[in-house]
Formats: sequence, C-alpha cells, structure tokens
Amino acid sequence: MILKASQRGGGMQLAVHLLKPENEHVELHEISGFVADDLAGAFKEVYAISKGTRCKQFLFSLSLNPPETEDVPVEVFEDVIARIEAKMGLAGQPRAIVFHEKQGRRHAHCVWSRIDAAKMKAINLPHFKLKLTELSYRYTDRQTDRQTDRKREIQKKIEIDR
Repeated sequence: MILKASQRGGGMQLAVHLLKPENEHVELHEISGFVADDLAGAFKEVYAISKGTRCKQFLFSLSLNPPETEDVPVEVFEDVIARIEAKMGLAGQPRAIVFHEKQGRRHAHCVWSRIDAAKMKAINLPHFKLKLTELSYRYTDRQTDRQTDRKREIQKKIEIDR
C-alpha cells in the first residue's frame, strides 16, 4: 500500500479537495472527536484551536493507495489507519476518514488534528515519512504472505484432485 502524508494547514482547501465530485464515489466514512459533523466544520474547529498555539500546519493528512490489482476491504484500511495512528502518536486525536472510488479503485484519506487541545501544543511528528515507509512495507509483506498462502492452498487442491 502506498502511503503519502503531509503536515499542513489549509483545512478548507483540503475539505473541498476531499469532497470533489470528480471521483465516482465519495464517502465521509468517519468523523470523530469533533463537534462538527461535516468535514469543513471539523477542519474549521482544528484551525480555531490552532490559533491558541503557534502551529501553522495543524493537520496531518494521509492518503492510502492500495495496488491497482487489489480490492481492499474497508476493514483493512481501518486496520492500517489504526496502526499508523498508534505509530505516530495520534491515538485519540480527532480524525476524519474519506473513501474515494475512481475507475473502480478504492482509496482512502485520513486527516488528523495535530493539536493536543488539553496541552494546547502541536503533536510533533518526527520522521513520519520513514515510519510510514516501514508500515507500508509491513502491509505489503503481509499481503504477499497471504497471496503465497492462497497459491499454496490452490496447489494443494490441484495435487489432491490429480
């Protein structure tokens, strides 16, 4: 799975981008930890809270793109997001998950608030690209192991049928 991320501001532009109708299907899958129940409102909240800090890049935006040949279920995306959240120290932070489908291929976006509202400080995300690369390899290795296991099962069935 290809994971691309950035620390960023510009919540309104991001909300518009994530909800663009250029995708065949757009689904706001989850919005949690916000008072607002829509993407623009949630990102406005984070912006307002960030004004109490010196943080300009108050969002952590992640895109999750599986290989074109893979049909990845929602549960796998949720699992990968949970692992990333734990690895980055973002567990418990407000977040939004958006799914897109384009030409029959599903991919996801997850956006977290970097602002710890209790401490009024931004969560530091050192070496996040390195950490994401490591998680991406782990996911890919697990997928390869599953495919290898499936191939072995099929070969066994073929041998039994002979």
